[in-house]
Amino acid sequence: LRRLKKLVVLWFCSVRPPANRTYLDPTDRLPLSCFWHHQVYGSGPSGSEPLDRLKPVRRFVPGLYGSALHVWDWTTHRKLQTLELGEDGAIPLEVRFLHDPDATEGYVGCALRGCVFRFYRTPKGDWAAEKVISVPSKKVEGWMLPEMPGLITDILISLDDRFLYFSNWLHGDIRQYDITDRRNPQLVGQVFLGGSIIRDGPVKVLEDPEKQEQPAPCIIKGKRVPGSPQMLQLSLDGRRLYVTTSLFSGWDKQFYPDMMRYRPTTRQNPEPAEVQSPMLGHRS
Repeated sequence: LRRLKKLVVLWFCSVRPPANRTYLDPTDRLPLSCFWHHQVYGSGPSGSEPLDRLKPVRRFVPGLYGSALHVWDWTTHRKLQTLELGEDGAIPLEVRFLHDPDATEGYVGCALRGCVFRFYRTPKGDWAAEKVISVPSKKVEGWMLPEMPGLITDILISLDDRFLYFSNWLHGDIRQYDITDRRNPQLVGQVFLGGSIIRDGPVKVLEDPEKQEQPAPCIIKGKRVPGSPQMLQLSLDGRRLYVTTSLFSGWDKQFYPDMMRYRPTTRQNPEPAEVQSPMLGHRS
C-alpha cells in the first residue's frame, strides 16, 4: 500500500514515470524506462524480495527480475509500449539514447546475462529492440555459482556517438565498443580494474570463452583498489574516463566485503598517449 501511494503521488505531481532510470529521446517528448526489479514499484505480485531483503547468493538466477523496456509519452505520462527483452534482457539498468538529435535509437545494458540491446523506432512509428552485445559467462571454481556473469551495471555513449562503454561489475573490466555500425558494435578497448576473478583471489576460472588470462589486481600508488568498476563518466573531449566502484551496499558487502572498509573509489583512466594497452580513451 505504501509503495502504491508513493507511485500515485509521483504520477499526479507530474514527476517522471517511476523507474530505475528514465531518458528522453532527442525530441524531449518520449522517455524510455525500465523496471529492473519487480517489487520495487509494486509492478507485480510474483516478483522477488525487495532489495533490502535481497540475498544475491540465493537469488542470483533468471526469472526473478524485470526484463522489459517501457515507452512513455512525456507530455501525457501515458505508457505507449512495452518491449519485452526476454531472459537475456534480465535486469535492464541503464538506458542511453544517442546524442544526435535526429537519431531515434539507443542502447540499454542488461546486467544478469551480460547483454546490451539496441532499441530503435521502426518505420511504422513503434519501437523495437535487438541484442547486439553479449558478454559470455565464465565457468569458475570457488564462487557462489558454477558460472559467473559479467553483470553489466553502467553504460554510456561518447558525445560524438562513436563509442559505447560499459562496466562488468563481477568480471571487473570496462569495455569500449565502436558503435559506428549501430547494429554491429565492435570491441576496441578493455581494461581490468579489480573484480571477482583477479589472479590472486579465491576464484579460479576453469573455462573462459574469450580465452583471457585472469587479471592482476588493480594497484594505484602502492594501494590495492578493492571492489570493481561500476559507474562511469566520460569527459566531454572523450579523453578521460572516471570510474566509481560501489553498486549497492548490500551487494557490496556480499561480493566485495573488503570494499566496505574504504570509501567508494573514483579512478581516472589515463589519456590515450599514456595507455600502453588497450586504449579506452579516444580523440575526437
